Amino acid sequence: MASCASVFPVVPWESPILWRCKGRREPHQTKIPRLIDLFVNNMSSSIAIHRFVAQNSLHSSPFPLGSDSLEPEVKFRTAFSHMRTLESPVIYDTITVQDEQADFPWFGYDHSLILPGKTLERIFWEDTPWMPCFDDLLNVHESLGLARKKYNALRRRQVKAETEAWERAAEEYKELERVMLEKKLAPSLPYVKSLFLGWFEPLRSAIEKDLKLEKAKRHKAAYAHHLSLLPADKLAVIVMHKMMGLLMMGQEEGCVRVVQAAIHIGEAVENEVRIHGYVEKTKKRGNRVCQDIIFTKEQQKRRKLVMKLIKMKKLVDVQKLLKEEIHMEPWGRDAQAKLGTRLIELLIESAFVQPPINQSGDSSPDILPAFRHILKAVSVEDGKLKNKYGVIECHPLVHMGLGSTARLMVIPYLPMLIPPKKWKGYNKGGHLFLPSYVMRTHGAKDQQNAIKSVPKRQLNKVFEALDTLGSTKWRVNRRILEVVETIWSEGGGVAGLVDREDIPIQEKPGLEDSMEIKKWRWNARKAKKANNEMHAQRCDTELKLSVARKMQDEEGFYYPHNLDFRGRAYPMHSHLNHLSSDLCRGILEFAEGRQLGKSGLCWLKVHLANIYGGGVEKLSYDARLTFVENHLNNIFDSAMNPVDGKRWWIHAEDPFQCLAACINLSDALTSSSPHSMISYLPIHQDGSCNGLQHYAALGRDSLEAAAVNLVAQEKPADVYSGIAARVYEIVKQDSQKDPASDPTASLAKILVDQLSGGQEVSKADCHDISLWCYICWCQRADKKETDRKRKNHR
Repeated sequence: MASCASVFPVVPWESPILWRCKGRREPHQTKIPRLIDLFVNNMSSSIAIHRFVAQNSLHSSPFPLGSDSLEPEVKFRTAFSHMRTLESPVIYDTITVQDEQADFPWFGYDHSLILPGKTLERIFWEDTPWMPCFDDLLNVHESLGLARKKYNALRRRQVKAETEAWERAAEEYKELERVMLEKKLAPSLPYVKSLFLGWFEPLRSAIEKDLKLEKAKRHKAAYAHHLSLLPADKLAVIVMHKMMGLLMMGQEEGCVRVVQAAIHIGEAVENEVRIHGYVEKTKKRGNRVCQDIIFTKEQQKRRKLVMKLIKMKKLVDVQKLLKEEIHMEPWGRDAQAKLGTRLIELLIESAFVQPPINQSGDSSPDILPAFRHILKAVSVEDGKLKNKYGVIECHPLVHMGLGSTARLMVIPYLPMLIPPKKWKGYNKGGHLFLPSYVMRTHGAKDQQNAIKSVPKRQLNKVFEALDTLGSTKWRVNRRILEVVETIWSEGGGVAGLVDREDIPIQEKPGLEDSMEIKKWRWNARKAKKANNEMHAQRCDTELKLSVARKMQDEEGFYYPHNLDFRGRAYPMHSHLNHLSSDLCRGILEFAEGRQLGKSGLCWLKVHLANIYGGGVEKLSYDARLTFVENHLNNIFDSAMNPVDGKRWWIHAEDPFQCLAACINLSDALTSSSPHSMISYLPIHQDGSCNGLQHYAALGRDSLEAAAVNLVAQEKPADVYSGIAARVYEIVKQDSQKDPASDPTASLAKILVDQLSGGQEVSKADCHDISLWCYICWCQRADKKETDRKRKNHR
């Protein structure tokens, strides 16, 4: 067989990506996208004819049979690994060439016919040296194309979620109305949705009527202009859903403050006006704009780009155009409150409920207002109300249905399906359409002006940190969600979930004993208060589970973050996030996992011990590992049978996080290679009173640093327990004094008898110490709040 000392392509050397000569870019210097384009464009004309032939070893020229190259600097590397005997009928059969010693016609450079001077002993062919690279690039190109299509699909869904939430709800109510009128009966709907449907048409008509009256007036109300910026049906949906959402999350029983409700409703309307205004502006006459959106990479002039996309009936990225194209100034809290107040008034006038009909009565059924405006007292002096504030109170029939409202609520600020926009300024970043602000100012102009006045280069590090947090991909841990749903459907009351049943209130005793009556009233008031608190917790749980149900089938989602006034970063979605309760933290996990590695299994066990709590987290690392090893049977049982098993995980301080860790550890230990198992479990780390840590570091206080774990120790320290122990010792000393000389001695003795080593003091002073470190007196950390906290721990 002939020596394969030189290998050469049959066809053209013109392709610049194959040349290696002066003035040309090296192939490895060419960007991959450019290479892919060149390969794909020329694939049909080159892939079939790039064949190689080997000649006798006497000839070393890289060109066919001794012909000289017109470009002497062109060189090609030999790639023998892909060489194979020719089997294609396109070229002469190899056996025929050898046996008959036939001359082999060859089309060389510029297609000139070159006849061989010697007979070829054997013909070989192979792919060009860059063909393996070409295959890899094709695979990269295909994967990039699929990723791009997937991203665009997710982005379209995200845009719809942000821009069409209220519109879809309004269309749904109109469709339900149409069905109801056609069939002459009310469709089978959940209780709260039937209420919404009954309120929708009267409220929409009231808004339209009010707008007509304002247009006819010479001197219009302050809210009139803003009222006309949205269709009446969309305004009606916003008011109904926002009001019910505020009632669900309200601190008071069945009511919400007027100012709070008005501002929230006005703000929601303003956000929708921005989106609605842009969508209307990009519509063509008589046709709705296509819902698909293209986010171009080219930085063209705004007008030219907008006209082009309108002609194509497609949307463009709204983030820039909301500011530059619409030129809409923020309304401000005053305008939001006035508009919100008027919409609340219209809701009160339009929304009614009908109590169940008394079958024994002959009178017509009562129709009662669903909401009413009342005044509540802040303080009472001399039997008179001194300070009062207005609240919107809902009817008990409305209050009864709040627990099931979460499934029907419109929540525009859901976790994002794509990474948030990078922060570039105070209001530039986060969501694509919904207004997003880098700092939560709650309408405080001074704070807004302060952060706007800071040079951008000083905020770049902050923006980068928020972008990093926002780019973390999360997903729902379905196994934990299934357990939560099972326990919740069975009535809750375990693993930190609130009981779904109210505390029964005994009937009023028939006796005339004043003491019994007084005792009954006290117990009834206490039970009613507890029921109201549990009702609020049920609503909160339903909201969290509602979001989890909506996101459980997503491959992943993201949380845009912003800052509070202290500089702490929080997710902009308030219901289901990784900084919320144990329920939320247990349900969420990373969408992109990592191998446990050599030490990961050990740290997973430490994490499980920390989450279990009960004092275990204060042991040394070795003791925590021993604790986990001693409870492996319980851990396996919790992972396999979380509901019907021993339920060891329920007794943890953070039960759902503990269950997630049990499942993760069980999967690792039962796998063939625990260290290579992929873990998606997030590990939450918290500072030991981070405020005191800063003070200890600034003051170089070694004693305080040890108390807040700034120095290495065998066991973790607990600053709250340390302070509690010192307080307990002081109180114990006071209790030993003579009550006759020291009036506090009697009280100190009572406290010592009630306290057991200072643990209760630790629980009571934890909140006070934290607030003192951050100086958060603006968040109601006053004497009343402190007294209430201490009272609850007595």
